[in-house]
Amino acid sequence: HRRFDYRPKTDPYCQARYTFCPTGSAIPVMKEEDVIEVYRLQAPVWEFKYGDLLGHLKIMHDAVGFKSSLTGKNYTMEWYELFQLGNCTFPHLRPGMDAPFWCNQGAACFYEGIDDAHWKANGTLVLVTTISGTMFNEMAQWVKYDNETGIYYETWRVQASPDKKSTVWFDSYECSKFILRTYQKLADLGAVFKKIQTNYTSIILFSGEPIYLGNETSIFGPQGNKTLAAAIRDFYNPFKPHHSVREFFVDLFKIIDHVILNHQFYLFYNLEYWFLPMKSPYLKIIYEEVPLPVRSKASFGV
Repeated sequence: HRRFDYRPKTDPYCQARYTFCPTGSAIPVMKEEDVIEVYRLQAPVWEFKYGDLLGHLKIMHDAVGFKSSLTGKNYTMEWYELFQLGNCTFPHLRPGMDAPFWCNQGAACFYEGIDDAHWKANGTLVLVTTISGTMFNEMAQWVKYDNETGIYYETWRVQASPDKKSTVWFDSYECSKFILRTYQKLADLGAVFKKIQTNYTSIILFSGEPIYLGNETSIFGPQGNKTLAAAIRDFYNPFKPHHSVREFFVDLFKIIDHVILNHQFYLFYNLEYWFLPMKSPYLKIIYEEVPLPVRSKASFGV
């Protein structure tokens, strides 16, 4: 996943149903001698609206919590979409614009407090390590760097087959990846994690070797490939929001026709388009174990 030099301003066209990070605050500077507990937080996606519904499918959201021993204050840190999951996964086809329009930024959110009921009711709130105030402050500097350079949410992981050792063509870039990066940074700073099992959700597409198609300018620009541009727009069209049950099922058939019957998927990744020659089982949601980290020989660094 590519890192960028800066975070661009979002377009006013991109609107969120739920405000991003409504109670967010700056990350505090901790006293060096503080001892800070670090908690693993996990709950079903949209738990606040649907309860444990998506938990049964193991579609989980991840965050990390902190508790200062000196002040007794709790904090939560997470990373998620600025404009909800659908906008990060599929673009808008706007009238008068040839290229699909993406509202796919993601960012870190830090706020005071841990909503115990939210994380405990249908998920996880468990202590994983303790760190010093110095380590917390160094982590905070890394979070600033990570947040300013890793700016686009990516829903899909794309790999060659369900085999655990199969080639991963593209990796996802979402909430769990941020938490894993944070844990690894803490490990590199000297944190020692408890030996407990930790699992994370991945949504995987299965594809043969991807074919590079180009970027927005080379495909949709004045000198672009009109046939390819039309094919990409045609592929994304059925994923738009639906206003009737009939419209939903008509578009669902089109999606099945593209992805399963014709083995086609167009992926937008690092501001570039790729063609995925899809293959069975096409899509799978897994809840896989990823162990808590140990300190690496080469520190991530900023």
